[in-house]
Amino acid sequence: MTTYFFVAASEKFLTVEEPLDEILKERMRNYKENNKEIDFWLLKNPSFLQTTQFSDLKAKIPSTPAVVLSTDKKFVTFLKLRLEFVAVGEFECPNAEIIDPFKVE
Repeated sequence: MTTYFFVAASEKFLTVEEPLDEILKERMRNYKENNKEIDFWLLKNPSFLQTTQFSDLKAKIPSTPAVVLSTDKKFVTFLKLRLEFVAVGEFECPNAEIIDPFKVE
């Protein structure tokens, strides 16, 4: 099983109102320089938020959700501190409700 960590907010907040693009590009550059495999993904309207496990969290997001999903807990903690107005969560996969963490609606 793999543990995934994420920050979630509305797609508009993550992709328009916040400089998330800059953060992700810088991290990708750093990973490339250090020959590290990418362990984070930006997903728009991820299916895992539709599960009962995250129904309360999804209800708090005002419109179409987006997440930055990662296997690196420290990176998600950094994003939470940097972006402030995001929800955070985690899950292990595969499980009874989430088979593919990258599936989108």
